[in-house]
Amino acid sequence: MAIIQTLTTSFKVEVAQALHNFTTGTGDVFKLALYTANADLGASTTAYTASGEVSSSGTNYSAGGIALTNITPAFQGTTSYWSFQTATFSNVTLTTNGALIYNSTNGNRSVAVLNFGVNITKAGQDLVITFPANDATNAVLRIA
Repeated sequence: MAIIQTLTTSFKVEVAQALHNFTTGTGDVFKLALYTANADLGASTTAYTASGEVSSSGTNYSAGGIALTNITPAFQGTTSYWSFQTATFSNVTLTTNGALIYNSTNGNRSVAVLNFGVNITKAGQDLVITFPANDATNAVLRIA
């Protein structure tokens, strides 16, 4: 089992099929679900799965995670990019090692797998996920 950070292969195809709308305010709802180090997530992940997700019995974490706030896609030079605003899991008790971004509006289709590199443990605390700067070099989602 492993969490491999990547854009999922199915997402790369689905972007060309216009199955994801990231426009701020009018686009699809994207969510961030948290996973333990025992999860098996990577390029072949096609949709949200509860397998390996952090325990929903942990304080204030619900299966499926939380909704993200989209930042409308932009471009610089020949690179298009987009991201999400900082996401906060409030007052949670859990241990996580990675996450899955997925489109809950459109069949829970996967977008990207995030690997935190270490176990992050919170006990009645906020878990804040800060996405990289939204630019052509750093945005969490980029097509160059």
